[in-house]
Amino acid sequence: MDKVFGFVILSFFVMSILLVPFIDFLYRMKFQRKAQKTRDVFNKLTPQFDKMNKWKIGTPFGGGFLIIFVVTILTLWAYGLFPTGVKPWELFVLLFSFWGFGALGVYDDLKKIFNEDTFFGIRFKYKFIIQWVLALIIGFVMYSQLGYSFIYIHWIGQIPLGIFYVVFAAFVIVSFVNAFNVTDGLDGLASGLYVICLIAFLTISSQSLDVFLELFIAILLGCVTAFLYFNIWKARIWLGDVGSMSLGASLAVIGLLTGKINAVALIGGVFVIEVGSSLIQILGRKYLKRKILPIAPIHLYFLQRGWEEPKIVMRAWILGLVFAVLGLYIAFSG
Repeated sequence: MDKVFGFVILSFFVMSILLVPFIDFLYRMKFQRKAQKTRDVFNKLTPQFDKMNKWKIGTPFGGGFLIIFVVTILTLWAYGLFPTGVKPWELFVLLFSFWGFGALGVYDDLKKIFNEDTFFGIRFKYKFIIQWVLALIIGFVMYSQLGYSFIYIHWIGQIPLGIFYVVFAAFVIVSFVNAFNVTDGLDGLASGLYVICLIAFLTISSQSLDVFLELFIAILLGCVTAFLYFNIWKARIWLGDVGSMSLGASLAVIGLLTGKINAVALIGGVFVIEVGSSLIQILGRKYLKRKILPIAPIHLYFLQRGWEEPKIVMRAWILGLVFAVLGLYIAFSG
């Protein structure tokens, strides 16, 4: 366990040193949010969202680039230090999810920099297809190389899925990628909830004797905690889509590798609520031709009601902590 704490401290220290010059670099490169008209999954303008976030114009984004870089370097170093018992395909799954979904997020980040009329963006349905392709690759590797073919549900036990585990894993990954992306709308909201989830998963992984997974979570925890210091209201830097997609995918993969799938749904409960509110709104507009909720995702509803942004974020953190405790209870009582 001392190695785990050591890597948390090391990654936090390295990330903290690099963040300030990295933020200055983003300003120099003009990697900043510009005034633009945001569109939803139906390619419709979202004037309410733009109005609520108008004051954030000029804040640099791209923190995900630095997180991916630092986590990758330290993870490969840890892999070299502790090769005994480490599964190379587990390393592949963790880093492929990180880099694959991060690369997909780069495209959206570039769209924010360039004018919408001069830069072609991938429509949501095509991004959704690419997400599924990446997730199916990860699920297939987990099934064929790591031997995952069943899920464990508390009070029920093991449920064999066979080859259908690939589809199930892909569904979980795509769901959490979009859940994290939807939640990452307020300063410190998604990154703070992510830290809470990682602490819970670190606790679970410590009981599974998967040392390398522990170290990866520890490295990720230290980096995201350091990022959170600069991401809380008023944020000096944002993750960007490269960060939100890569972190969402890695959260799902970590959860799948622990094998405690119902605990995963509880630990990431706030993310589930956020994406659920957006899904309800999307289905209402598509099939009922009207909005079911006044505005979605749910954190925008509270913002519209007049709640201050820090109040929404801190209350979400408290709810996330409650969900994490419930998830740990399920994980350890099964």
